[in-house]
Amino acid sequence: MKRSLAIHLALALVVPLATWFAGAAASEPEPKQGRERLGDLSRVQSIVIDRGLTELGRSCVECHKTREPGIINDWKNSRHGHVGVTCIDCHQVDKDAPNATQHESLVGTDVYISVLVSPATCGRCHPREQEQFDRSGHFRAYRQQIPKDDLHALVHRHEGQAHPELNNAPNETGCMQCHGTEIALDADGRPTAETWPNSGIGNIYPDGSTGNCTTCHTRHRFSIAEARQPYACASCHLGPDHPDIEIFENSKHGQLYEAERHAWTWDSAPDAWEPGDYRGPTCATCHMSGIGELKTTHDVTERLYWNLWAKESQVRNSNDVLSPRLGDGPAGREKMKRVCFACHGRLHTDNFFAQADKAVRLYNEAYWKPAKAMHDELAEKGLLSENPWVDEFQVTFYHLWHHEGRRARHGALMAGPDWAHWHGFFELQQDLYRLEKIYERRLSTGTIE
Repeated sequence: MKRSLAIHLALALVVPLATWFAGAAASEPEPKQGRERLGDLSRVQSIVIDRGLTELGRSCVECHKTREPGIINDWKNSRHGHVGVTCIDCHQVDKDAPNATQHESLVGTDVYISVLVSPATCGRCHPREQEQFDRSGHFRAYRQQIPKDDLHALVHRHEGQAHPELNNAPNETGCMQCHGTEIALDADGRPTAETWPNSGIGNIYPDGSTGNCTTCHTRHRFSIAEARQPYACASCHLGPDHPDIEIFENSKHGQLYEAERHAWTWDSAPDAWEPGDYRGPTCATCHMSGIGELKTTHDVTERLYWNLWAKESQVRNSNDVLSPRLGDGPAGREKMKRVCFACHGRLHTDNFFAQADKAVRLYNEAYWKPAKAMHDELAEKGLLSENPWVDEFQVTFYHLWHHEGRRARHGALMAGPDWAHWHGFFELQQDLYRLEKIYERRLSTGTIE
């Protein structure tokens, strides 16, 4: 009797499923000419999404699920998808917008769209986050590059070898992919290949707004869980000049992350992601997340004391978003300590910052100031080459602050001992001794070797 009942139940399940799969296969559209299916993503072409969407919003989804199923696969699993925010809600622009174009299916209507979605668009629903971003150091990521003639010379004349057609390639494939750029439009209102696509966080969009939310919350999932992972920051914060992800991996915080991250909770609400969801902090925990009474913020400068990236580290004391000293250093230190107090005692926290501050001051006083004094004296006496990148003194001087000096300071403040020592101060002392040797030789001979 039990066996017979089990067979009937199995048939009751199998027959409808078989019928559904057959119907799905029959109704699934054939790929367009010249387009191949995208592997497993093709399954989204057969899904039906109708969550109270507008007719126009539904038409976008229906079309793109056959053409770019990866986009719809991300969107249907996103918070936007769950609440019925569709393509048109973000991509529609006014007819007179400089980036306004018409989709082939919308020609003759009054609906205009743009492939670009600016932070001002995101700010319609997330105004607090946009306002916080606009007062942060990320805001100036591209703007601070505009007046830097020496940087433009490095990229175009030296890295680009002043090539008449290709000299901007290092910028397009390098600098702007992190810093951003001012996105230019062609005659049809579409972004130019010289300025888009890019993942730069400091983009200036045609509507004048600055930023790039998708740098951290990649489209079209826009996941908060993704943005909390350290690798959301790592595509820019890495390498010889600011190896923040490598420093994190070298730290005890990074050790905990690597050992246990799969068991941590990543998708708690913004003000509810606290210790217990994780055992160790990521970049977002320290610089952005709410902990206890400390509120979430998209102002990544808010909890900082020093400007560790500058030639000489100074305590932050400026309200000018373009200033290298942007922020309130003492207030920032107290906020950062409140993050630490969630897991550490006051003595542990206070002593950690006492150690790290010593390292910053050592760099300032024993390395930067002597090196700068030698540089300025050689410049005054005409003993520096016009091309800095063939001059051993100037290349070493650049490495001292831009590479080794940053590594020592970042390593100290982010608990990465190998980067503070071997990649930091050990190489700093070699730089300084090399500079002193070149300096003395040029003064004694009056010539550039």
